[in-house]
Amino acid sequence: MKILVTGAAGFIGSNLVDRLLADGHEITGFDNFSTGQAEFLAAAMRSPHFRLEHGDLLDTDALDRAMDHAEFVFHMAANADVRFGTQHPRRDLEQNTIGTANVLEAMRARGVRRIAFPSTGSVYGEPAIFPTPEDAPFPVQTSLYAASKLAAEAMIEAYCEGFGMQAHIFRFVSILGERYTHGHILDFYKQLREHSGHLDILGDGRQRKSYLYVQDCVDAMLLAIEGGAGRLNLYNLGTDEYCTVNDSIGWIAERLGCAPRLNYAGGERGWVGDSPFIFLDCSRIRALGWRPKLSIREAVVRTVDYLRGNTWVVERR
Repeated sequence: MKILVTGAAGFIGSNLVDRLLADGHEITGFDNFSTGQAEFLAAAMRSPHFRLEHGDLLDTDALDRAMDHAEFVFHMAANADVRFGTQHPRRDLEQNTIGTANVLEAMRARGVRRIAFPSTGSVYGEPAIFPTPEDAPFPVQTSLYAASKLAAEAMIEAYCEGFGMQAHIFRFVSILGERYTHGHILDFYKQLREHSGHLDILGDGRQRKSYLYVQDCVDAMLLAIEGGAGRLNLYNLGTDEYCTVNDSIGWIAERLGCAPRLNYAGGERGWVGDSPFIFLDCSRIRALGWRPKLSIREAVVRTVDYLRGNTWVVERR
C-alpha cells in the first residue's frame, strides 16, 4: 500500500515509518523538522520504498504534492509541547487543528479516503470516570493542546460523514521508548546529568499517569487499522495500570544509580492544563487481541537507557 506519514521524522512517526517499510509498504514521509530529527529517518532513507518531502502542514501546495498517489494517511504531525501551550496559544490551533483540516482537504482533493490520527487522552480533561472509556462525557477542556486535538477529531468525523472517508482515531496516553524527545523522563534525565544530588519537580509528585511503550503503540494502531471496518473507529491506547510521578522518579534514579533530594514546586498540577490523573479504559482495543508487551516501569527504564546511549537527543533539547 502507498502511505503518507505526516510527522515522519518525529518520535512516534519515525518508529511507525520503520515498521511500515518492514511490512512492505511504499512510504512518503512529510515533515517540517521543527521537532523531528533527520537521524530518526536514517534507516528509512536507505530504502528504495521511502521518499521524504520537506513541508509544513500550513503549506497546502506542499501537502497536495505529498498526497500524490497515496492510498492511506497516517497523520502523525502535531505540536506536542503540551506544557507550553499558553506561551504560544496559536501554535496548537495552527499545527493541530488547521493542519489537520489541510490534510483532510488535500485527501478530499486527491480522492484519498482513509486516515489514522493520533489524538490524546487529554481530551477527557479531568473526567469523573476511571478508567475512562471512549464514550465518557466530555468535561470542560483544560489544555489548549487537548482542545486543538478534539477540534481536529471533530473535523475528521465531519469529513468522514460528508465525503465518505474512513478514520481510525487513537487517544493516546503519553508514549515512551526509543527516539523519545520530550516529556518528564527527558526533563528529569537532563537534570540528573547536571546535578545528581537534587531534582526539581513540577507539582507535588503525586500526579497519576498512564504510559505506553512506542512499539506497543504501533502494534495497536496497525492491528486496529487491519480489523476496523466502520466509518469512524475510535480507540483509547494505554496500559491497564498507572504510576505516580514519584514512582517514575524512583525508577529513573535507580537506573542512573543516584538518590537525589526531591524539591517539589507544589500543587496537584505541574502546569496549566495538566490533568492530575490520566487512566484510560482500553478494553475496546484489547477486544481485538492487542496486549502491551512492556509494563510502565519497563518502558520508563528502556527510555532512560535510550537517552543514555543517545546523548545528542538530550543536548538538542
